[in-house]
Amino acid sequence: MAPNQMPTVVDVNLVKNLSSSLKEYDALVVVATQLNEITEFVDSSVVKDLQSFSQLNNNFNDEVTLIMSENVPGKRLIYSPTGPTNRDFDDVRRFSEAASAGVKKALSIGAKSPIIACFGSKRFRQANLVTLLGALDTTYVPLQVREDVPERKSKADKFGFFIGQSSPDDNYNEKLIKYARAIEFGRAVGRDIGGGDPERMAPPRVAEYVQELFHGSSHVKVQMVKDKKEFEKNFPLYAAVNRAASIVDRHQGRLIFLEYIGEGEINTTVLLVGKGITFDTGGLDIKAGGIMAGMSYDKCGAANVTGFFKVLNELKPKQFKAIGVLAVARNSCGEEGYTSDEILTSRSGVRIRVGNTDAEGRMVMADPLCYIKELALKEVNPHLFTMATLTGHVIRAYGTNYTAAVDNGPARENETSQKLQAAGAEIGDPFEISTVRREDFEFITDHGEVADVLQCNNQSSSATSRGHQFPAAFLARVSGLDKHGSDSNNPLRYTHLDVAGSAGELPHSPTGRPIPALCQMFLADRVL
Repeated sequence: MAPNQMPTVVDVNLVKNLSSSLKEYDALVVVATQLNEITEFVDSSVVKDLQSFSQLNNNFNDEVTLIMSENVPGKRLIYSPTGPTNRDFDDVRRFSEAASAGVKKALSIGAKSPIIACFGSKRFRQANLVTLLGALDTTYVPLQVREDVPERKSKADKFGFFIGQSSPDDNYNEKLIKYARAIEFGRAVGRDIGGGDPERMAPPRVAEYVQELFHGSSHVKVQMVKDKKEFEKNFPLYAAVNRAASIVDRHQGRLIFLEYIGEGEINTTVLLVGKGITFDTGGLDIKAGGIMAGMSYDKCGAANVTGFFKVLNELKPKQFKAIGVLAVARNSCGEEGYTSDEILTSRSGVRIRVGNTDAEGRMVMADPLCYIKELALKEVNPHLFTMATLTGHVIRAYGTNYTAAVDNGPARENETSQKLQAAGAEIGDPFEISTVRREDFEFITDHGEVADVLQCNNQSSSATSRGHQFPAAFLARVSGLDKHGSDSNNPLRYTHLDVAGSAGELPHSPTGRPIPALCQMFLADRVL
């Protein structure tokens, strides 16, 4: 089997001016809210060219403009406006969207080394970072294109990055570029794994990719479990989901364990479990009526946990520790499949009755969550997370583009979701906050004598009230985290992240979210 084509990120160089003498660049992409922002930093003839064109085009402030100018690199001048940024509902994504549109235009006309010029924002303090992230986003090439069509393996050679500041801080700006490239590396990894088709990223091949990704790293350690007997002994709910696929070697599940330990005395530990369902048929409760298409993206939780570790490997933040578990399996349909009405006992000793085999995500994550709970009791300042494309209900509730964060009691007291929401708002990775309530715990209570917990009802989540909140209750209860709530002697902060709406959908590449928000919350102050 050929080696995996690991992702690359285009080089970005800080440029100090926008002179046409910069021969190594072949276009200028200006990202701005108003023309008057740029007058201090570009040749006056460039401003005149844009002002003249604006008088001819009523849509000048709403669409990308391309004009020829002798006074910019490559004679290609692209003005990409953000549109208004001062209304109640405007957010910093205006800058990433403008940068993306401008760079796409540059690449479409043959530019390979554009300069991206941005000028900050009084309202959005990370506008420059978000602009660069939007530009880098356009350069991602899907893994299977890089492998199968090598002549298309890259879209750009390099970027120049100009930050219009009256008093530039070059040291900070260089750090900003390094930080943005690291986030893009993480997003690219998340897209590679999340976007690979069901065979290209079947569980064993996900494992190969992750091992190769961190091969030789002295900072990220990778371990793996693939033995079915070990699954059955230590991760029995995961083992149940894996049963149907386990009879096909190339679909056999993998539990992948990642660990990062930064230099110095650790002051924060993040522990994450990612759902990695490489394809979801629904199991014996099969997805019918054409809704199975797109289910190769059901591994984006695990993909983005891996991407977060790639960022750690790039930035090497000090005094920070992270532990990750990727629950990678295929929810296949066959005679070995687990069934509704089946009684299973979790790692924590909770007995569950299966209600719907299409609720496999919570099944594969519950035992790994119990495992990291056990670790967290011995770690410094632990924060636990599950990350999953878990429910259609979260899309019904919040639409696409938004991650739902659901805290347990200790995390709510810590305002973890609020901090994530604030970090996401800074970097263009928005969140909505949901609350797990007593009704959710009542909903998952099994009312018979045999089981403690009902895994799921037999309706779709989008047709069920509180369809994305009660799975968080299930995860807390079945992992044993409910014994580490605010009333416990050993409270543990736990936040469930449902990324079904924000992870992306076919035919587009996955988004790599919420990697940027996690970086902004836990890493930005350490590396900038």
